[in-house]
Amino acid sequence: MLKNISSVLSPDLLWCLASMGHAERLVLVDRNFPAQDVARHTSTGRLIELPGLDIPQAARAILSVMPLDDFIPAPVSRMQVVGEPDTLLPLQAEVHEIARQSEGRDIGMEALERFAFYDAAKKGFCVVRTSEFRPYGCFLLTMGVIFDGR
Repeated sequence: MLKNISSVLSPDLLWCLASMGHAERLVLVDRNFPAQDVARHTSTGRLIELPGLDIPQAARAILSVMPLDDFIPAPVSRMQVVGEPDTLLPLQAEVHEIARQSEGRDIGMEALERFAFYDAAKKGFCVVRTSEFRPYGCFLLTMGVIFDGR
Protein backbone atom coordinates (compact mmCIF):
# COMPACT_ATOMS: atom_id res chain seq x y z
CA MET A 1 0.00 0.00 0.00
CA LEU A 2 1.12 3.54 -0.70
CA LYS A 3 0.25 6.60 1.34
CA ASN A 4 -1.98 9.29 -0.15
CA ILE A 5 -2.90 7.17 -3.19
CA SER A 6 -6.40 5.81 -3.51
CA SER A 7 -6.64 2.05 -3.00
CA VAL A 8 -8.82 2.06 -6.14
CA LEU A 9 -5.63 2.56 -8.14
CA SER A 10 -4.46 -1.01 -8.62
CA PRO A 11 -0.82 -1.80 -9.43
CA ASP A 12 -1.73 -2.39 -13.09
CA LEU A 13 -3.59 0.91 -13.29
CA LEU A 14 -0.76 2.80 -11.58
CA TRP A 15 1.71 1.28 -14.04
CA CYS A 16 -0.51 2.35 -16.93
CA LEU A 17 -0.90 5.92 -15.66
CA ALA A 18 2.83 6.27 -14.91
CA SER A 19 3.69 4.94 -18.38
CA MET A 20 1.46 7.33 -20.29
CA GLY A 21 2.88 10.36 -22.04
CA HIS A 22 1.43 13.71 -22.99
CA ALA A 23 -1.64 13.51 -25.26
CA GLU A 24 -2.08 9.76 -24.85
CA ARG A 25 -5.60 8.66 -24.01
CA LEU A 26 -6.88 6.43 -21.24
CA VAL A 27 -10.09 4.62 -22.19
CA LEU A 28 -12.46 4.41 -19.19
CA VAL A 29 -15.54 2.28 -19.87
CA ASP A 30 -18.62 0.60 -18.44
CA ARG A 31 -19.31 -3.14 -18.29
CA ASN A 32 -21.12 -3.20 -21.66
CA PHE A 33 -18.23 -1.82 -23.71
CA PRO A 34 -16.38 -4.33 -25.97
CA ALA A 35 -13.32 -3.79 -23.79
CA GLN A 36 -11.38 -6.96 -24.49
CA ASP A 37 -11.58 -6.50 -28.26
CA VAL A 38 -10.74 -2.79 -28.18
CA ALA A 39 -7.92 -3.28 -25.66
CA ARG A 40 -6.08 -5.57 -28.09
CA HIS A 41 -5.67 -2.59 -30.45
CA THR A 42 -4.37 -0.10 -27.87
CA SER A 43 -0.73 0.87 -27.32
CA THR A 44 -0.40 -1.56 -24.42
CA GLY A 45 -2.82 -4.21 -25.64
CA ARG A 46 -4.00 -4.43 -22.03
CA LEU A 47 -7.37 -4.45 -20.36
CA ILE A 48 -7.33 -3.29 -16.75
CA GLU A 49 -10.32 -4.44 -14.71
CA LEU A 50 -11.74 -2.44 -11.80
CA PRO A 51 -14.45 -4.83 -10.57
CA GLY A 52 -16.97 -3.44 -8.13
CA LEU A 53 -16.30 0.18 -9.05
CA ASP A 54 -18.54 2.53 -10.97
CA ILE A 55 -17.33 5.17 -13.40
CA PRO A 56 -17.41 8.11 -10.94
CA GLN A 57 -15.34 6.18 -8.37
CA ALA A 58 -12.79 5.22 -10.99
CA ALA A 59 -12.70 8.70 -12.56
CA ARG A 60 -12.11 10.38 -9.18
CA ALA A 61 -9.24 8.05 -8.36
CA ILE A 62 -7.65 8.28 -11.81
CA LEU A 63 -7.95 12.05 -12.00
CA SER A 64 -6.48 12.40 -8.51
CA VAL A 65 -3.12 11.49 -10.08
CA MET A 66 -3.56 12.06 -13.83
CA PRO A 67 -3.40 15.61 -15.20
CA LEU A 68 -5.68 16.40 -18.12
CA ASP A 69 -4.27 17.99 -21.26
CA ASP A 70 -4.69 21.76 -21.18
CA PHE A 71 -3.35 22.31 -24.69
CA ILE A 72 -6.54 21.03 -26.33
CA PRO A 73 -10.10 22.33 -25.95
CA ALA A 74 -11.64 18.98 -24.94
CA PRO A 75 -9.37 16.61 -22.98
CA VAL A 76 -12.39 14.48 -22.09
CA SER A 77 -14.47 12.68 -24.70
CA ARG A 78 -17.71 10.77 -24.16
CA MET A 79 -19.74 8.42 -26.32
CA GLN A 80 -22.82 10.05 -27.85
CA VAL A 81 -26.24 8.62 -27.13
CA VAL A 82 -27.25 6.84 -30.34
CA GLY A 83 -29.80 8.96 -32.19
CA GLU A 84 -29.49 11.79 -29.65
CA PRO A 85 -26.10 13.42 -30.21
CA ASP A 86 -26.86 16.44 -28.03
CA THR A 87 -28.15 14.47 -25.02
CA LEU A 88 -25.92 14.62 -21.93
CA LEU A 89 -26.80 11.82 -19.52
CA PRO A 90 -26.45 12.35 -15.74
CA LEU A 91 -23.46 9.97 -15.58
CA GLN A 92 -21.70 11.93 -18.32
CA ALA A 93 -22.41 15.23 -16.56
CA GLU A 94 -21.04 13.75 -13.32
CA VAL A 95 -17.77 12.72 -14.97
CA HIS A 96 -17.49 16.17 -16.55
CA GLU A 97 -17.88 17.73 -13.10
CA ILE A 98 -15.29 15.34 -11.61
CA ALA A 99 -12.86 16.44 -14.34
CA ARG A 100 -13.53 20.12 -13.57
CA GLN A 101 -13.00 19.56 -9.85
CA SER A 102 -9.81 17.56 -10.35
CA GLU A 103 -8.27 20.28 -12.51
CA GLY A 104 -9.75 23.28 -10.70
CA ARG A 105 -10.79 24.80 -14.02
CA ASP A 106 -13.34 24.45 -16.77
CA ILE A 107 -12.73 21.34 -18.86
CA GLY A 108 -14.04 20.78 -22.37
CA MET A 109 -15.81 17.52 -23.12
CA GLU A 110 -16.55 16.42 -26.66
CA ALA A 111 -19.13 13.88 -27.78
CA LEU A 112 -18.11 11.20 -30.28
CA GLU A 113 -20.50 9.08 -32.32
CA ARG A 114 -20.47 5.44 -31.16
CA PHE A 115 -18.28 4.00 -33.92
CA ALA A 116 -16.00 7.04 -33.93
CA PHE A 117 -15.58 6.45 -30.19
CA TYR A 118 -14.62 2.80 -30.81
CA ASP A 119 -12.06 3.89 -33.42
CA ALA A 120 -10.59 6.53 -31.09
CA ALA A 121 -10.51 4.05 -28.21
CA LYS A 122 -8.50 1.59 -30.30
CA LYS A 123 -5.86 4.30 -30.64
CA GLY A 124 -5.80 4.78 -26.86
CA PHE A 125 -3.06 3.76 -24.46
CA CYS A 126 -5.05 1.16 -22.53
CA VAL A 127 -8.61 0.29 -21.58
CA VAL A 128 -9.91 0.40 -18.01
CA ARG A 129 -13.22 -1.43 -17.51
CA THR A 130 -15.42 -0.77 -14.48
CA SER A 131 -18.57 -2.48 -13.25
CA GLU A 132 -20.66 0.57 -14.18
CA PHE A 133 -24.15 -0.57 -15.15
CA ARG A 134 -25.50 2.71 -16.52
CA PRO A 135 -25.37 3.07 -20.31
CA TYR A 136 -22.96 5.34 -22.17
CA GLY A 137 -20.36 5.24 -19.41
CA CYS A 138 -17.54 5.41 -21.94
CA PHE A 139 -14.87 8.10 -21.81
CA LEU A 140 -11.47 9.02 -23.21
CA LEU A 141 -9.20 10.97 -20.86
CA THR A 142 -6.28 12.75 -22.50
CA MET A 143 -3.06 12.90 -20.47
CA GLY A 144 -1.66 16.33 -19.75
CA VAL A 145 1.71 17.56 -18.61
CA ILE A 146 2.99 18.19 -15.10
CA PHE A 147 5.22 21.25 -14.99
CA ASP A 148 7.63 22.00 -12.14
CA GLY A 149 5.77 23.44 -9.19
CA ARG A 150 2.40 21.95 -10.15
